[in-house]
Amino acid sequence: MTELKYISGFGNECASEDPRCPGALPEGQNNPQVCPYNLYAEQLSGSAFTCPRSTNKRSWLYRILPSVSHKPFEFIDQGHITHNWDEVDPDPNQLRWKPFEIPKASQKKVDFVNGLHTLCGAGDIRSNNGLAIHIFLCNTSMGNRCFYNSDGDLLIVPQKGKLLIYTEFGKMLVQPNEICVIQRGMRFSIDVFEETRGYILEVYGVHFELPDLGPIGANGLANPRDFLIPVAWYEDRQVPGGYTVINKYQGKLFAAKQDVSPFNVVAWHGNYTPYKYNLENFMVINSVAFDHADPSIFTVLTAKSIRPGVAIADFVIFPPRWGVADKTFRPPYYHRNCMSEFMGLIKGHYEAKQGGFLPGGGSLHSPMTPHGPDANCFEKASKAKLAPERIADGTMAFMFESSLNIAVTKWGLKTSNCLDENYYKCWEPLKSRFTPNSRNPAETN
Repeated sequence: MTELKYISGFGNECASEDPRCPGALPEGQNNPQVCPYNLYAEQLSGSAFTCPRSTNKRSWLYRILPSVSHKPFEFIDQGHITHNWDEVDPDPNQLRWKPFEIPKASQKKVDFVNGLHTLCGAGDIRSNNGLAIHIFLCNTSMGNRCFYNSDGDLLIVPQKGKLLIYTEFGKMLVQPNEICVIQRGMRFSIDVFEETRGYILEVYGVHFELPDLGPIGANGLANPRDFLIPVAWYEDRQVPGGYTVINKYQGKLFAAKQDVSPFNVVAWHGNYTPYKYNLENFMVINSVAFDHADPSIFTVLTAKSIRPGVAIADFVIFPPRWGVADKTFRPPYYHRNCMSEFMGLIKGHYEAKQGGFLPGGGSLHSPMTPHGPDANCFEKASKAKLAPERIADGTMAFMFESSLNIAVTKWGLKTSNCLDENYYKCWEPLKSRFTPNSRNPAETN
């Protein structure tokens, strides 16, 4: 595969032309009476026209045919995609899933869209407020099919297998330990090369941003220049009556036929684009004296709510780093939280759960549901020599954290057959260590 090229920078105002058509971008205006190369001008808006300049999102696309050139959309089977958060009764228990099973290509061909499974979510699509968490399980490329989401942005986290993503803005190769964001309304198609699995965080009505740094200062966490945007690439390909455009609209799937590839954008400019990010580039902030800092210091991207400091969703990672805190229980502490916490594992072994939390699986701890390190982890960490140590080498765990009260779907609780019914047992060996006659525990050892 030819190495792909990218533009660097988060949220930048960018411009790109396919080198086969130099000068394809109009000069000095957006929609001339006749565009260079007789292209069509089309604007893709990701925000209201009247949003402040700092939050206004739009791009101009110069394409061989406008995206309106298709047959009417018709309803199609939505498989395991849902936005019905009342399918099953609420469950406040700690939930953990074993690795979600990928269908074998030899038994059934499943592409990215067919392989979408909604695990949990909250909120309302029609009012543009909420989120959904999906698992994708696929084994074949999409071919003459593309997908776009009218409901929100998709943050895609591949866990097994790389994704070659064709978009209207160009191509991206996204591998495990990288993420990508396909924003609302952007058409894309995915090629896979093996049995492939991953996680998706979908947010309604808002876009992902870099978190504010506050006292951290000007640098740190995910640096803007490490986000990569595809460069313009087009295909002038006829598919008479045979290209299918799939749209997720109000939680349902619809399909329309057209005669040409949708990836016919010769040039574009704007600040509303897809992008990708390599998690290895995250600049970790951590405690260097004592105590355990809150996981918010590991936030890569945030989708803000209207309440200051409260997110519809945060994307948080737990990357390799040094642990040096003195007089401190270093793993994550026992905790009850007003937020919903969904965790996934891309690779390795999460430090607080060395056992049943496996790559390709997940866990959900709902608001005020207690959670924390398992008994084995607690025993080891309570007795460990507190020398500087590397934490999470070879590991990448992540968290989708939300202020919303997330409901699990029927597929998540039942149909997937991946729910770990024994999860609660990892805390059963915890015993009272109370020493009422000795304030200093060392005296009783």
